[in-house]
Order: sequence, then C-alpha cells, then structure tokens
Amino acid sequence: MLRFQGEHILSVNQLDRDSIEHIFAVAKRMEPYAKKQKRTKVLEGAILANLFFEPSTRTRVSFGTAFNLLGGLVRETTGMQSSALAKGESLYDTARVISAYADAVAMRHPDAGSVAEFATGCSVPVLNGGDGPNEHPTQALLDLLTIDRELARFGQKVDGMHIALVGDLKYGRTVHSLSKLLCHYKDVRFTMVAPDGLQMPQSILDTVTNAGHQIELVDKMEGNLAADIVYQTRIQEERFPSQEEANKYRGGFRISQAIYNAHCKPSSVLMHPLPRDSRSDANELDNDLNSNDNLAIFRQVQNGVLIRMALFALTLGVDNLVEKHEATVPWFSRKRED
Repeated sequence: MLRFQGEHILSVNQLDRDSIEHIFAVAKRMEPYAKKQKRTKVLEGAILANLFFEPSTRTRVSFGTAFNLLGGLVRETTGMQSSALAKGESLYDTARVISAYADAVAMRHPDAGSVAEFATGCSVPVLNGGDGPNEHPTQALLDLLTIDRELARFGQKVDGMHIALVGDLKYGRTVHSLSKLLCHYKDVRFTMVAPDGLQMPQSILDTVTNAGHQIELVDKMEGNLAADIVYQTRIQEERFPSQEEANKYRGGFRISQAIYNAHCKPSSVLMHPLPRDSRSDANELDNDLNSNDNLAIFRQVQNGVLIRMALFALTLGVDNLVEKHEATVPWFSRKRED
C-alpha cells in the first residue's frame, strides 16, 4: 500500500485496492467538516500552492476548499501567462521556488507528463489536478467513490458491475484514470460508446483486458446504455487539432430524459466529470435530467472535496490528528440540513 506521507499523487498507477479503500475510509471521516457540522484546524498555518495553468473552476476551487476545510491557507496562480513559465522558467525551477513557499501543491497543466516533471523538483507533496489528456487521479478517485456509493443505493457493488463510458474517450483523461482504477476490482463489464475517432486508446483497452475484464466497443448509444453506471464525457474541444474537427462530434452523444427512458435501466446512474456542455448544439446531459434522482453529477462534486481532503490529510501526515483539532461551527449553514 502507498505510504502517503510526503508522497506525490501523480497517477492512479501508484494505487492498489488497499490504498483506494484507505483513502475512502479517511474521506468518510471528512464528511462532518464538509457538511459544516464541525470544523478542524489540523492544517492551521499550512499553505497550499494551487497552480492551475489550464482553465478550471470546479477542480481548482475543490482543491482550495478541501485545504481550507482542514484549516489551511491557499495561494493561487491561474493561467500560463500570469506565471514565470511565460518567461521561460522551467517546471523544475518553478517547483524549487514554490517548495520554498508552500507545504503542498495542487497542479494542472495542459501537457501530458508535466505535473510529474514538476514533481521532480518539488520537496513538498504534489497532487496532480490533470495533465493534458493523460491522467486525473483525484477525479478518478472521486468518481470511484461516487460509483461505490451510488451502487450501494441499489444493493450492488463495484465488483461485477456494468459501466458504459460514453463520448470522447480518446482525449478524456478522466475515463483513462477511472478505467485503470477499476482494474483493481473483479468482473467489471465495460461498454465503450464512442465513434472510431474518439474511442479509448489501445493502451487503456489492453490494461483493462489484461486485468480480466470484458470490453465491448460500440459507436452508438442506442441499445448500449442499459448499464449500472453511464459515465458521459465532454467533447474535449481544446485538445483537437482544430475546432472544425471537434465540431464533427458535438451533440452526437446527447442524453436526455427521453433517451434515458428508452435505453437506460430505471436504476442506471448518470455521471459526468463536468463541466457538462449545456450549449443547445451539444447538451451532453440535458437539463431535463436535473430532476432525475439517478443524476449523480452534483454528488460527484461533493465527493471530490472529501477525496481531496483525505489526500491532503494523508500526504501531510495528519490523518490521525484531524479530530483532535476540532472546533464548533458558529455560523448558519444549510449544509448541516442535507
């Protein structure tokens, strides 16, 4: 099992099933703080450098919120042009500098392998918030936690489940990392729903197959969505050679309530890494699904904060001290009513 304290979290390849279950157990202990039932000051005085060199709202704010909920402080850099990287500074040099300021780093960068390169120069734990089309380990962990919790509502487990991955499987880093994590489970059935040009990379397919799981590759949603989990992905326009090429696929894998009723099971859980493209010519998960109890996208967001809190607590070695630094919450919060 991963040692965690002082470690970088760069890839799901670092994790085995014991590590995953340990993270989930710590994440569960974070719920009272995320729900503002209690607060903890265990990271009081600690500083997170939140370095996001690619556009992000949810992941960036989620990392910052997670660190704040543990009592820490957050310093942010957003966009390549606002950093010294625009002046030609190397990732290694940037890492050495940031290490002098911060106690932990959360980083997103548009180039595959960039966060790992940064980590070679960083003396504090680095958490990968997404490196181009490559990986997004914390998203995969929050997705897996969501899958585990959603299936439990129907008396099911991750072992033996059927998941349909839908949309841009070529450039969607979230499905790459999630597929790798699912290899630690048993008898998972995968349906990869994507056009030929956006199908899952062969290296991921080989990893899943070698783990003993069943895969079906299809190019249409009709007849292929009756799964326990339907995981829809956004067309990653920013990673295509041209906007024209990306436009070919826009709106081709739209799921509405009518499509759900026709092709999903009544218990099929709908997931999406967000943001969902709500423009009228795309609308990957239609707004008419918002009242569907099996739309889990906003529960994914909540689980993301728990996972990132757990990883900060583990990598900074305070996971067994969180409750010892509790304090009351004096302000009103509807989160306590959820």
